[in-house]
Amino acid sequence: MSIIDKTILFVKKQLENAEGGHDWFHIERVYKNAILIAQEEACDLTVVKLGALLHDIADSKFHEGDETVGPRTARAFLESEKVTEATIVHVINIIENISFKGGNFEKKFHSKELEIVQDADRLDAIGAIGIARCFNYGGFKNRALYNPAIAPKLNMTKEEYKNNDSPTLNHFYEKLLLLKDKMNTESGKKIALQRHQYMENFLSQFYAEWEGEK
Repeated sequence: MSIIDKTILFVKKQLENAEGGHDWFHIERVYKNAILIAQEEACDLTVVKLGALLHDIADSKFHEGDETVGPRTARAFLESEKVTEATIVHVINIIENISFKGGNFEKKFHSKELEIVQDADRLDAIGAIGIARCFNYGGFKNRALYNPAIAPKLNMTKEEYKNNDSPTLNHFYEKLLLLKDKMNTESGKKIALQRHQYMENFLSQFYAEWEGEK
């Protein structure tokens, strides 16, 4: 069995009880997005695949904000499978630098493989699936759908972003609508443009229904 097949089995097992927006199906979509984008880029496809599969192996949101759990879990698994240290380090760097974190997080690591996996992950946060995931997580956290009296918080620090509990619709302005302009690859930018427009149309319809205009 290949290392990719073994990783898929490991991730499925680890995330079998995960929240719906961060479960195996999220990983699978990111994995497929990453392979699609990688076709247009010069990259190490094995690192891209492993990075995509392991990027959310232990999301800090579900581990009391601890950002070390994911990298530790990924390293332990890859070491047990005798993956080379160079590949392990690269995958860990992807896991540690992929997250949005309020948009003000400065990446400490750069590689084409990180750019590809980051774009693939961000694509799953926008468009129809992005909308579904956003409201699923809002429900998971028991947040209001929308409150016109609570404005979105822009330019949050990493800590403010982590602790933010504003209504779900605010998340569109705090993150989702910003992702189109943060894509790294040309392929990612093209796909993001279509998904961004879908979200804009959704918001127009949402506000019209909220006000009883449609």
